[in-house]
Parts: sequence; structure tokens; C-alpha cells
Amino acid sequence: QVQLVESGGGSVQAGGSLRLSCAASGYTHSSYFMGWFRQAPGKEREGVASIDSDGGTSYADSVKGRFTVSKDNAKNTLYLQMNSLKPEDTAMYYCAADPNRFRLLVLRRPNYWGQGTQVTVSS
Repeated sequence: QVQLVESGGGSVQAGGSLRLSCAASGYTHSSYFMGWFRQAPGKEREGVASIDSDGGTSYADSVKGRFTVSKDNAKNTLYLQMNSLKPEDTAMYYCAADPNRFRLLVLRRPNYWGQGTQVTVSS
């Protein structure tokens, strides 16, 4: 059974940093496409960053240059380093995984989701 468990969320002032982690189990981590999504109250869920099975990355324009996605295949863990945080980054952040890139990045309907971790940035 696939499980994704996020951690690392919290409250921080604007300009600060947080590092999210997503511990994965139940599948071959290195062969899956993985990503971070977020959802703010009253808004649709949006893609934040993703990483391919070969390590290629992509980012939403709103976080480029501030966020970095990475993974450690040996630890089956996905990370999101968030720097220069802004109040508009406040949201619930979700880790997601899927063996199909199209389903994860285009359809935004990956097979597997974590439970989410809250990030709150105050001005």
C-alpha cells in the first residue's frame, strides 16, 4: 500500500524559510513522478513543483527562484525547500506521486496523495 506522509510545515514570517519532507513507502520511489501541490482557503489546488523519475524538475512561475524540489531515493523522501516565503504562499501543502507523468502534471490527478501539512506565512 502506497503511503505519503508530509512533515515540516509551520508558521513563519515573510522572508523566512521552511523545508517540507514527504516520506514515501509502498512503491519503487525512484521510478515515480512526484510533486508538491498546495491549496489555500477558497482557492483551487495548484501545482507548485515536480520532479521526474530521472531528476528533472519543474516549478510554478510564482515560486521559481524561491523553492527547490529534490528527492533522496535511498531514503524514499521528497523535499521542498522554501525560501523567501511570502504571505501568498500560505496554504495546505500536499505531496503527490504517480507512475504516470501526464496524470500527475497535466491532469493533476495523481493516484497517491499525502494528508497535507499547513504552511502559514505572516507579513
